[in-house]
Amino acid sequence: MSNYVLFQMWEPYRQSLIKSHQFYVEQARKRVLSQFENLEQEADKAGEEWLEQSSDRFDPDRHDPGDFYEAAHDFSIEFYQLLSDMRDQTRLSVTAGMFHEWDKKLRDWLVREIQHWHHGDTVPAKVWSADFGKIADLLESFGWKLRSTDYFKTLDACRVVVNVYKHGDGPSLKDLKQHYPEYLDDPLKGVRPSWSEKLVNHTHLKVTDDQFQAFSDAIIAFWRDVPENVSGGEEQVPDWFEKAILSDRAVKR
Repeated sequence: MSNYVLFQMWEPYRQSLIKSHQFYVEQARKRVLSQFENLEQEADKAGEEWLEQSSDRFDPDRHDPGDFYEAAHDFSIEFYQLLSDMRDQTRLSVTAGMFHEWDKKLRDWLVREIQHWHHGDTVPAKVWSADFGKIADLLESFGWKLRSTDYFKTLDACRVVVNVYKHGDGPSLKDLKQHYPEYLDDPLKGVRPSWSEKLVNHTHLKVTDDQFQAFSDAIIAFWRDVPENVSGGEEQVPDWFEKAILSDRAVKR
């Protein structure tokens, strides 16, 4: 490849990507996640409503009032737990949407830039289908030391979290246990015997509000860090990318 600009990040486009991401996060907090801010109060109210609705079944000659209050308390606890689980699942869903949007916009930008200097269908298809590691390899081959940045590990953790959320038990869960166990809400963490590690599964997946914010910050840091111009020279691109280019060239012949 000759030494000329292969990828260019137009500053207004960079800012539009960041603003779009920030809008998603702000509105997700305002319109979705904010609904789970008062779980204890809602649970108490649910218990009171249960007690009120059950009052017509109360017979002072046969029932102990304490039993009804205890049942209302149990209902309140169950309601709190179910709502808490829904909050955690909703935050995971919002996290997945945020990550997928960033991932799609990254690949879309790469493909559009590639199409300025390369024509063919194989390369775009490979960019869209390549896993995150291969995309990182491609970016690094042009001199951007992505893996050495502070935010790369956080982005990779987000990727693994989203995969576990989507697929459940599988290879990504193994990666999460090994590299990012902080996203598994294990009440026996630190005291669990080694033989019981297999009991930790996708149902323990959890992203806290602080972790969600860290994922968001990493995406912003990534967009801010994209070089304005990436030039090609004598770099050694990944095999998958080189083969895709050669495939397209062979078709043109």
